[in-house]
Amino acid sequence: MIYKDQLNREVVLSRIPTSIVSLVPSQTELLVDLGLSDCIVGVTKFCVHPATIRNEKVIVGGTKNINYDTIKKLNPDIILCNKEENTKEIVACLQKEYPVHVSNIFSLSEALDMIKQYGEIFDKQTEATVLITRIKSEKVSFDTFIDNKPQKRVAYFIWKKPWMVAGKDTFVDYILKMNGFVNVFGNKSRYPEVLEKELLTIKNIDLILLSSEPYPFSEKHLKELKNMTNTEVILVDGEYFSWYGSRLVNAFSYFKTLH
Repeated sequence: MIYKDQLNREVVLSRIPTSIVSLVPSQTELLVDLGLSDCIVGVTKFCVHPATIRNEKVIVGGTKNINYDTIKKLNPDIILCNKEENTKEIVACLQKEYPVHVSNIFSLSEALDMIKQYGEIFDKQTEATVLITRIKSEKVSFDTFIDNKPQKRVAYFIWKKPWMVAGKDTFVDYILKMNGFVNVFGNKSRYPEVLEKELLTIKNIDLILLSSEPYPFSEKHLKELKNMTNTEVILVDGEYFSWYGSRLVNAFSYFKTLH
């Protein structure tokens, strides 16, 4: 069986995979929700959903640094990666010995396509179709809710020391636009660093969003930025802005609370 991943790479499988290593937290959660928990043999230390997964599976490292010897002992049928989460070097090394599927997601349609691909690869077409239908239904409801809501100019912070924000060409930026937000750093690519003097000179900004991940922003950071910029600042659940698997089912209900 030959499949194409989201980088148009060929993924050659001799059978339906029954042992999976997932190097992407949101995709690990998706596998579980597709009913594939028993097939997962290895995960990263950042795979936190469901809460028990790291106690039940072998931890093979992080998303950027993995233990190749540990993966070799697991001898998986397939390894799941993501272009943004994992490095080219990791994919290049692993694909020499294992089938490697790489997702590449910057929009909702690409997220749904990835779910569809998993359904085909793991013989979970029915479960994938049900999940896709639920997400599409939630999106339709959200579109109705958001219609005619006033636009807000926002900045979405992901890191401190240095301050870093989400720019264009990211899934986060797509989600911001879907919410009717205008990303004030949408003219900068990827995840640019922002100097404190830039923060002091940002004009016409309505709201600053502090993500819960990858940096664990808290109330003290909220107060710090509010005092620095004299702008409304709120803490947001970063998983709903950056996880593109089954978490999307509940994401739209969460987004409604932000409006």
